[in-house]
Amino acid sequence: MTNPTPAEIESRVIAEPGEVSYLVHSEVDRPLWELTFLQRALLFAELSMISYNDHEEASRAAKLAGFDEVTFFEKDGTQAYQFDNQYDRVIACRGTEPNEWNDIRADADAAAVFAETVGKVHRGFKYEVDDLWPMLEQALVSSKNPLWFCGHSLGGAMATICGTRCFLSHIDPNPEQLFTFGSPRVGDNRYVNHVKREHFRFVNNNDIVTRVPPLLFGYRHCGSEIYINRNGKIRRLGKLLKGRDRWRGFLQGLRKGKIDHFDDHSIHHYIAALVAAVEAEHKKLAQGGRAKRGRAYITDAREAEEETTA
Repeated sequence: MTNPTPAEIESRVIAEPGEVSYLVHSEVDRPLWELTFLQRALLFAELSMISYNDHEEASRAAKLAGFDEVTFFEKDGTQAYQFDNQYDRVIACRGTEPNEWNDIRADADAAAVFAETVGKVHRGFKYEVDDLWPMLEQALVSSKNPLWFCGHSLGGAMATICGTRCFLSHIDPNPEQLFTFGSPRVGDNRYVNHVKREHFRFVNNNDIVTRVPPLLFGYRHCGSEIYINRNGKIRRLGKLLKGRDRWRGFLQGLRKGKIDHFDDHSIHHYIAALVAAVEAEHKKLAQGGRAKRGRAYITDAREAEEETTA
């Protein structure tokens, strides 16, 4: 939305008694490929946030974002949403909630098992996907529109594995792109390099979840990292500058009475950074500028290569 009135803003707020209210910024009325990269990233961050809600609240929020059809998948506490409109289909895997035992178990389980492709994946994340995959696969077989995946935290890890499985399944559409926010490492080097796809992995400063499971256990990140600095701005930083920024972010958090590593994991921080980036982009476009493609925001490729080959 550009320059919304107070009444328009109020109409886009989702508020439930006893829960944190939130404003739905995205409002899609065209195919997702016609949005700028940042607009797509904001939409997927918001859909990842919406996936934390119950079906009724998620449906209201998704409709505001431009998706009239909402399908809920659930088994043994593992959950995902399918958001549809006339142009696209988005699968948003639900992230981590500390009061859900299945999520705690999945995050804490650092053991690895063999993947369906090659290499090994995190056992807890794989088992979470195993619960939902038969339902998702059946639903996606009939999909005619472009398919996208997204998720925050555990949902990001699940979306990564689901996206890989699509390439092995008899499902016709393969994912157009994958967007994850605050995702943990998913598998070993062989696994993360087996399937080549466009995967944009957002990391907010000191987000602790993006650093587990440890490299020591053989885990590596999938996709291309897009880094959000301590001031909530997307920046391309090398290893040295990123380390300095994280240390300053930690000290900045302490001055605010917060442990930066945990606070930075909130999906709301990812959304706030993307809202600011989209607003800055809108001003640039209004002045005759051009929107950047996703590759322009990726962190120094040399650092990503270090982690992949370590």
